[in-house]
Amino acid sequence: MSIRNLLFLFALLVMPACSSDLFLDHNGNMPEEGYLKQLHVGQTKEEVYQTLGAPSLVTGLSDDHWIYMESTIRRIAFMKPTELDRNIIAVTFADNKVSKIDKRTLDDANNISIDSDETKPADRELGFFRKYFGGVGQYQMFGDGKQNKDM
Repeated sequence: MSIRNLLFLFALLVMPACSSDLFLDHNGNMPEEGYLKQLHVGQTKEEVYQTLGAPSLVTGLSDDHWIYMESTIRRIAFMKPTELDRNIIAVTFADNKVSKIDKRTLDDANNISIDSDETKPADRELGFFRKYFGGVGQYQMFGDGKQNKDM
């Protein structure tokens, strides 16, 4: 067997490792359409929970914003993933009752560009000595440094 044939055989064995493996990832917790049709303004949180189940996400400082969402993402080998589909149902409560139902899809998404500028805090500019020797003598091994007089 010649070197050329060996290289060809090696290429045939290695090529499947570089194939375009396609993966579709389905993420989220979106209730079926029949259950979503039962959702209406005025329902209590308990009724929504019984109908739709647990939300994918609860936002805000209170539990008055429930989000049900799903997305489908296509991944091909090492390429950047692409989002094919996204559905979001945002349920807002006021006084423990549904006050607003907002439905969104991938078409409603906004592209947000990330700014590369950086803001440095003014008080974080430490000099050499303060950076490396500023904490000398401030370490307290046991609590607040007071001795226990009961011993």
